[in-house]
Parts: sequence; C-alpha cells; structure tokens
Amino acid sequence: MNLHIQNETSRLRAVVLGTAESNGPVPKIEDCYDPKSVENILAGTYPKEEDMVREMDAFEKVLKKYDVEVFRPKVLKDINQIFARDIAFVVEDKFIRSNILPNRIEELDAIDHVYIQVDPEKRIIPPEDVHVEGGDVMPWNDYIFVGVYTGPDYADYITARTNWEAVEFLRELFPEKKVKSFELRKSNTDAKNNALHLDCCFQPVGKDKAILHKNGFLVEEEYQFLVDYFGKENVFEITKEEMYEMNSNVFSISEEVVVSEVGFIRLNQWLRDKGFTVEGIPYAEIGKQEGLLRCSTLPLIRD
Repeated sequence: MNLHIQNETSRLRAVVLGTAESNGPVPKIEDCYDPKSVENILAGTYPKEEDMVREMDAFEKVLKKYDVEVFRPKVLKDINQIFARDIAFVVEDKFIRSNILPNRIEELDAIDHVYIQVDPEKRIIPPEDVHVEGGDVMPWNDYIFVGVYTGPDYADYITARTNWEAVEFLRELFPEKKVKSFELRKSNTDAKNNALHLDCCFQPVGKDKAILHKNGFLVEEEYQFLVDYFGKENVFEITKEEMYEMNSNVFSISEEVVVSEVGFIRLNQWLRDKGFTVEGIPYAEIGKQEGLLRCSTLPLIRD
C-alpha cells in the first residue's frame, strides 16, 4: 500500500473507519477518558450500540458513494473501537502509531490487516516519552499543525494526549515541514471548556478555509496565527455550544465534499454558501463521547 497524505482535504482514496460493533456496556465513570462521556453517563443518555452502528453505517455508505476504499477494524468483544484517529495517523507516506492510553493497545492490533500492507520502513513507532494521538496532528501541505498541552500539570489531565516531545519528534521525522504547535485548553470535568484534540476546535476545509473556536486555544497569538493564515473572511467561528457539539470535527472527502452532522445547521449552510457539497448524516449519538467524524477515520491515501 502506497500511503499518501499531504493535507486534510485532497481527494480521499482509502481510509480506515472505526466500528461501533460490540462496543461493550456503558463504561464506569472511572474508566472514561473525557468529560462529555461522563456527563452522558450521569444523565442516562450514553449512546446505545445499535444507534452508533447505524450512524457509522451511514458514514461508510457516503464514503463508498465516492468510491473510497474503506477498511474496518477486526471487531473485538466489548471494546470501543469507534475512534480510529486516536490509534494511528498518516503523514506523507509514513504510518505513525500513536502512543495511546495503555488500555487501548488492543485497538491497534485490530487493524493489523492494514498495518501489514505498509512498507516496514514506513511504519513508525514513536519513543515512549512521545505522547501523541492523531486528533492532535493535522497535515496541511507545508505545515503540520499539532495540538499540545505543555503545562506543568500535564500528568493531571487525562484529556491531555499530546506533549512537547511529540512536536520535536515530528520535526525530526519531517525536517522539510513546518511543525506548528498550539496549546489547547484542557478540562477533565467540563466538556465545554475542553479541547480534547486540535480537531475539536480547528479544521481546514476546501483549499483555503477553516472552522475555528477561539476558546479552545490557550494562547491568543496561536489562534490569531490561524485566522491570519486562512484569512478572516475564510474562517467560520463556532460558538462554545457548537464546539461542544463537535462542529469542527467534520470530514473532507475532497476539496469540494464535506461530510457533516445533519444537525449542524449554521455550519452546513455556511459550507453550502461557500460552494461545498455537504453530505449530512446523523452522528450526534457518537458525538456524546467527545468525538465525531474526523475522529472516526484514519485516512491512508489522498491524491
């Protein structure tokens, strides 16, 4: 398999899409990785497996409509395997395994049928001190944008997934790229003030546009860099409520086609007004776990 990922929006050819099958019982509070899941467990609104399977089937149908080759993980009993972006990511022709929360290692084994197709020299396993997840890594042509948290209390946050060592690691691995980091706001208890990953508060669409949420960034100058880079007229600024609903976590099949949650009324209208084809699907149940469309995918090949 000849991996090729230079950015977030070029025409998609092959992708791993997670699975909600055999998702397991409602987790215990102490086993949750994010505040939004906790919130829904306490409210009795944690998503049902059959609803999540239905949502992911709708996503797969759209991908196949555009002739994308879709790989699915091997189903593991009673394990949440929805968020394929957490476990690995591709930049250029390299397949980089995430250093993920230790009890999620089985999820990597479940995509072995994809992994063995990758040239062994292109399989990258970061050193132990490099913490990184795919939701924080965003290739964008000459740049790699990386969400980080570098506060002295890093170890206190289960929501802090990518550290400064990851930025240095990516700089060494891709010396010709500009690796630009962004400090993200973290909270273990308040989902409306927690950017779990960079794609929870920022995502490029098309050739030159972006979805942004200012409060997801801890450093205003870093947020402003993105506004200036894309141009204010090309930025769709989402509200705190829209960030909570995961409006920035859409997924591009191409520079013209965006898969979005059908309920993102304001965003979807803006995208259509800008000339995009919006493939709206129901995905709000999966969103209750603080992840959405981009989180569910691991793109392998784009034009």
